[in-house]
Amino acid sequence: MEYIENLVSWLSGIVWGAPMLILLVGTGVYLTIILKGMQFWALPHAIKLIFKKEDDAEGEISHFAALMTALAATVGIGNIVGVATAITLGGPGAVFWMWVTGLVGMATKYSEAILAVKYRQSGSNGMKGGPMYYLTYGAKLPKLGMAFAIFTACAAFGIGNMTQSNAVAEILNSQMSIPTWVSGLTLLTLTALVVLGGIKSIGKFTSILVPFMIIAYVFCAVIILVMNVDKIGSAFGLIFYHAVNPIAAGGGFVGATIAAAIRFGVARGVFSNESGLGSAPIAAAAAKTSDPVKQALVSMTQTFIDTLVVCTMTAVIILISPFWQEGVSAGTLTMQSFAYHLGDFGTIVVVIATALFAYSTILGWSYYGEKAFEFIFGENLVKLYRVIFVSMVMVGAMMKLDFVWNFSDMMNGMMAIPNLIALLILSKVISKETNRYFKALK
Repeated sequence: MEYIENLVSWLSGIVWGAPMLILLVGTGVYLTIILKGMQFWALPHAIKLIFKKEDDAEGEISHFAALMTALAATVGIGNIVGVATAITLGGPGAVFWMWVTGLVGMATKYSEAILAVKYRQSGSNGMKGGPMYYLTYGAKLPKLGMAFAIFTACAAFGIGNMTQSNAVAEILNSQMSIPTWVSGLTLLTLTALVVLGGIKSIGKFTSILVPFMIIAYVFCAVIILVMNVDKIGSAFGLIFYHAVNPIAAGGGFVGATIAAAIRFGVARGVFSNESGLGSAPIAAAAAKTSDPVKQALVSMTQTFIDTLVVCTMTAVIILISPFWQEGVSAGTLTMQSFAYHLGDFGTIVVVIATALFAYSTILGWSYYGEKAFEFIFGENLVKLYRVIFVSMVMVGAMMKLDFVWNFSDMMNGMMAIPNLIALLILSKVISKETNRYFKALK
């Protein structure tokens, strides 16, 4: 077993090495160029579309519900621990490269959603869409479509399920002495109440939960930033300066090169917003929309909210606190930074945020995994999948999951490869659809 664990860890490192990160960012840059930087000038229009309902259009859930389902999966542990990891390993400059990843990732997310809606199909369990469908019916690469579905189904049980319930159980046990089996059973029950009802149930619930948890977290972050408004400029100065200049070791901080800032900034940015992985377009395909571009624009705002708003606030709070220079572990850095400014209330905020963010990730990924499972095995076994998925929440809460983390990371990376191939092959379709929409809008 130890050999297998070491092998998976090694493979995960290869999959998420420099070539993958270059491919992810490079694809985003290419799509930004052919779309003429539309993530910048079209963002106000995209935000307006979030709240626009198209009840008569084909689909199952509103633009807003589709966005909240996708945000449920991405606004998670990465926004709390992922940002802290980027700073501890890459220094403040890593935040700048997270921003770069987010900005070009908006074009990637937009492109994924266009293709997901354009090539979606209707089935007995609702709309079916995502990379497995635009690979099969758009790029005419059915084997890669099947490969993507297999990787997604595996990742859903790992990083979208067991690792999340484990993170919740561990933090509640360490901070509040709640037994892991109690946390596991509670999460299992709450997940079952939502997941067993399918995408309409998931969309309805996440439309309430996700705005609440993001607004609550951001509100607490804003309080801290207002209390330390005089330090915000210095924090941004650190970010911009060390994006292109190495930071020396000091205190408990080991220092970081420019290469480390780029590597960990890009890697954590991708893990946080999932642009290019191909997961979010599965939710986008379920949206009620009369035009693929409309939902694509809405989907694009997901990356903006996740990386450029939530992650930035977390990063600034860490940088205006002393602990990032004192060798504090990434797992507790955000919590200690909040507690530094808000006392015990800050600890409670991060504990609750971790629990809610992880729970929402489970809900979002349950749908991704379901659609991948349906693509592989057909529509008749979907209910069986939901039962198995819910059951694994309890298993994850009570296990040690180092192997599952590495395996899930590897599967996530493997998802990205066929998805990025499809985006590059179908880039002309993306450009054509975009030009058509904005020409008609004028």
